[in-house]
Amino acid sequence: MTDLGRYLTFDLGAESGRAVLGELDAGRLRLTTVHRFPNEPQRILNRFHWDTVRLFAEIKTGISKCARDHGAHLDGMGVDTWGVDYALLDSSDEILGLPYHYRDHRTDGIMERTFETVSREEVYRTTGIQFMQLNSLFQLVAQRLSNPRLLDHARRLLFTPDLLHFWLTGVKANEFTIATTSQCYDPRNNTWARSMLERLEIPSVLFGDVVPPGTVLGPIHGSIMADTRIGPVPVIAPATHDTGSAVAAVPTQDANGWAYISCGTWSLVGVEWPEPVISDKTLEYNLTNEGGVNGTTRLLRNVMGLWILQECRRSWDRQGRSFTYEELAKMSADAPQFGALLDPDSPAFLNPDEMPDAIAKFCDETGQRRPDGVAATVRAVIESLALKYRWVVERLEEVTGSRVETIHMIGGGIQNRALCQATASACGRRVLAGPVEATAAGNVLVQAMAIGRVANLAEGRRLIGASFPIDEYLPTAVDAWDRVYEKFVRLIRT
Repeated sequence: MTDLGRYLTFDLGAESGRAVLGELDAGRLRLTTVHRFPNEPQRILNRFHWDTVRLFAEIKTGISKCARDHGAHLDGMGVDTWGVDYALLDSSDEILGLPYHYRDHRTDGIMERTFETVSREEVYRTTGIQFMQLNSLFQLVAQRLSNPRLLDHARRLLFTPDLLHFWLTGVKANEFTIATTSQCYDPRNNTWARSMLERLEIPSVLFGDVVPPGTVLGPIHGSIMADTRIGPVPVIAPATHDTGSAVAAVPTQDANGWAYISCGTWSLVGVEWPEPVISDKTLEYNLTNEGGVNGTTRLLRNVMGLWILQECRRSWDRQGRSFTYEELAKMSADAPQFGALLDPDSPAFLNPDEMPDAIAKFCDETGQRRPDGVAATVRAVIESLALKYRWVVERLEEVTGSRVETIHMIGGGIQNRALCQATASACGRRVLAGPVEATAAGNVLVQAMAIGRVANLAEGRRLIGASFPIDEYLPTAVDAWDRVYEKFVRLIRT
């Protein structure tokens, strides 16, 4: 296995983006960060929007830097991003309005309005997607209620990575993994849920053909080549939902017996399954069925994740107390164990003005003592996340009938070693942490599979396992964690 190609990936998260060059050679994958940039949404007259044009400008800067510093030849290029957000295009392919951020308050109360037309049970039976007010479906219903004329003038909907790929190639397509996160797609019939959408007065004309991950969309547009001095290169849709790319990079050869936690702003806790699992139990547990590579299903639950810690850090920074994430993790080790417990999925933590205040209020409302200081707050967040991971893993075992022996933690959040160890102890399972760069690695892997340089997913996962360090964490103090878990289960809202 030598000289399997050079691939440029763009991995855009809720806080930042990166251009990463992946080079496959001699049975190893080497990743080189070419360009980093912030992703700074803009609040405009109390609306929250993505600065999508600037993100595209950063992508072009990444291409230019790659051509200048690493050579103009590439075998592929592809973009992955967060899910659910989208742009609407008119008949001339012009954007209608600024793309909204999923944390914008326009969807407050919209789920309940939606269920007046289509019941909660029917929405879930049709789409198999976890209920969160930020889902594309509820954003579209909010659009219909607030500005119906804009929706009537729209002729195409492109999710964020679809839009960026369109600007790179001139080709419009909805990629499978990002489409399935929207709650507008019927995974059992492999088509858009057009009947449900029409009942909600969402025009089905907006939704185009869905292409699988690994689709070669077309050559890069000539204008991009001229602006960046890159050579001709195919633009390939990877698993464009970042979690889809990350799960493709889980370094396992086992067909089952494992779960994954993709750690970042969100924590995605799930299993890879051959088909959707849509039942009364998965509805009760609010589990989601999202598309994966090779037609698999990512059966999972979204947990609020390190967003809570990120927002605490921003709040403390505004107060003149600046900490690195590494400093916060070390500080938490000195705080008392099992203090306040939080439900990471509480709506209180979705987008508060000040996250430490939201934590304090949650503790007051649940009859708990507030965390005393920064270290105790960080420890409360870490322990609560680990306990919520256990709750989700147990629900996944119940609905699949398959025991999880090993948890693979992937993504940038695994650099918080305290969180990895807490997860192993709270869940009572072995945790294998790595790779940190799972999303970029999975993006490269799917591109290489698309052009035949890597034979299949199993071969790619072996390659990734040989390329990156994997850390093992084993459970400790299991009895103590079991006791606090019983308290946590009584606390959380399911």
